[in-house]
Amino acid sequence: MNLEGKIAIVTGASYGIGRATAIALARAGADVVCGDIETNDENDELFAELGIFHRPCDITDESDVVGLVEQAVSPSGNLDILVNNAGVGLVKQIPDVTEAEWDHVMGVNLKGAFLCCKHVIPYMQPSGGSIINLASNAGLLPRAHDPVYSTSKGALVAFTKSLALCHAKDRIRVNTVCPGPVGDTRMMLRDLEATGDFDAAYQATIAASPMALSQGRMIHVEEIAEAVLYLASDAAQFITGTDIAIDGGKSLGVPPKA
Repeated sequence: MNLEGKIAIVTGASYGIGRATAIALARAGADVVCGDIETNDENDELFAELGIFHRPCDITDESDVVGLVEQAVSPSGNLDILVNNAGVGLVKQIPDVTEAEWDHVMGVNLKGAFLCCKHVIPYMQPSGGSIINLASNAGLLPRAHDPVYSTSKGALVAFTKSLALCHAKDRIRVNTVCPGPVGDTRMMLRDLEATGDFDAAYQATIAASPMALSQGRMIHVEEIAEAVLYLASDAAQFITGTDIAIDGGKSLGVPPKA
């Protein structure tokens, strides 16, 4: 997994999966530039040690995305890896969803990936590259509690496959990683806290995933980052248009009883 000389962009890298991914890519030798609408001062020391550059970026704002990409592009004009990780959730039924909420979820989860791909692909076309979109097991199968989020992630999976077909001729690989349930992310923690009974919701979430149930825990962000690292590396040169579900078997169907 040697990424020496590679240039990488990671969105939503201040916390959770994005943070773990940026660290994994940097430790593998990549020059990493991160963009996030929020900052996390706790990252300053480690990011500096690893040479990770971070700048504010609203991925729904095209001018912000252009600035992020231009910051990352090497003097030779190369850009090798894009990780579209930034995302937001929404646990709400359709009759209760406002137009603004719909637009926000679709904007961050889908439009943001579109804008980043739009401005990164021209820099990848001369020599190839790898784009990894962070979707969700919600993009692979229906979920009853978050239809807007599930729709956005399902569309991201379809977008990924289309791009993989369009740009295979350019040696640009495009794949999705579909996590869930990942325990140490702010999105998950907020959803569990919003139920009013954190412990019960935590156990119910584990019970919905066969491997999570057997191991008695959720997935760690570092385990997602390892899959992204693999897809970004030359070890995955013939993998494109693929969805890697890291969900402990949750997307397989109804888990067996313990």
